[in-house]
Amino acid sequence: MLRAARWTVVVLLIVAVIGLAFSAGYYGRGSNGNGGRPAVVEQAAPTGQADQGPDFDVLNQIYKILGDEYVEPDLLDGQALYEAAINGLLGSLSDSGTFYVDPTTYRVNVLPSGTFEGIGATVSQQGDEIVIVTPIMGTPAEAAGIQAGDVILEVDGESTAGWTVDKAVLKIRGPSGTQVTLKVRHSDGTEEVMTITRDEIRVESVSVVPPGGVLKDATGQEVTDLAYVQIREFSALTLDELRPIVRDVTENGYKGLIIDLRGNPGGLLSATVDVADMFLDSGTILVQVSRDGGERVFSARRGGEGVSVPIVVLVNQFSASGSEVLSAALHDNGRGIIVGEKTFGKGTVNIARQLTDGGALFVSIARWLTPKCIQIDGTGIKPDVEVTLTDADIDARRDSQLLRAIEVLRAQAVTPAPAPVGVGAGAE
Repeated sequence: MLRAARWTVVVLLIVAVIGLAFSAGYYGRGSNGNGGRPAVVEQAAPTGQADQGPDFDVLNQIYKILGDEYVEPDLLDGQALYEAAINGLLGSLSDSGTFYVDPTTYRVNVLPSGTFEGIGATVSQQGDEIVIVTPIMGTPAEAAGIQAGDVILEVDGESTAGWTVDKAVLKIRGPSGTQVTLKVRHSDGTEEVMTITRDEIRVESVSVVPPGGVLKDATGQEVTDLAYVQIREFSALTLDELRPIVRDVTENGYKGLIIDLRGNPGGLLSATVDVADMFLDSGTILVQVSRDGGERVFSARRGGEGVSVPIVVLVNQFSASGSEVLSAALHDNGRGIIVGEKTFGKGTVNIARQLTDGGALFVSIARWLTPKCIQIDGTGIKPDVEVTLTDADIDARRDSQLLRAIEVLRAQAVTPAPAPVGVGAGAE
């Protein structure tokens, strides 16, 4: 079993990929004044040159020559060549938020709502391999015998070599009642092909149960003066699930709240903004910058339910998009101290453009900046207190990040600490 797969939850196969999820938030909070379409920037051609783009007819010419003359015609797969050409084009952008989805894979309903259709497992990307982190209890994945640490070698006969997590999620998810065939390599090296029937799976986005079941400090004593909440992803249900928890924290005199965003891949932008607004009485939550440089500022409203609660935010390398937005919003407004590892660095607005072949192009049309105007995409959020889980921690089942968060929050509750001077979220 892979060590990394024992503690880090990256992406739910039953959850929409990060880029897809945030497209809903973009439209849910308004448009860019151009019908949701990115503005077109026209550039003059260099003096003395015609304004001509690349000649894509050459691709058709290459395809015909291969079909007529290639020495092993049986190896030519027209669809594979077609997709390789598209992926090669998009790969030159170095932007994980812009990618092609083939017609078979494309689904209109890919946005998180709290109920999902899939097999019920979490995955990560380890090098060039897609690895199962854990099957979710009571789901088709668990029933089929999917194990933590399994490497997914094929999906419906297609090799996963070089796949991103985004592509794996889209390929494995699907309508309830349909089947997907996976070829996996177990941790002992044996390989198995299994056909799994997808189902509708409800996932609570918010939980008050910490790793281990009970919140304990470094001495092993149960922690009763602090509250804990984990936000697994930002869905349409998150705000309603979180509100009574925050109300309980304020009404019962807890000295602080730990918000655990480790492994949170993002979700709806509208839900993320609303959660941040719960803990802010004023200030900027997020700055969105379009391709023409236009800015849209998301600001907090007065009177949030948790504006007086001391906060520590837990993050790791798999905290992405919405979790980065929330972390930065609380940090930059002096409302929270960040503990853990530097985050993933995914901060783009993505929309789907359906193509004539029945597939879709998901394209990045804007970027997010923290309240201190630091770009999230490719940068990530740097914690105030850096704590990395070691092999010794994992072997001892000791959550050193959570233990440190308890220490920091108790110190903050005694003497509230201002945001570190000169250290903006994501700064190096």
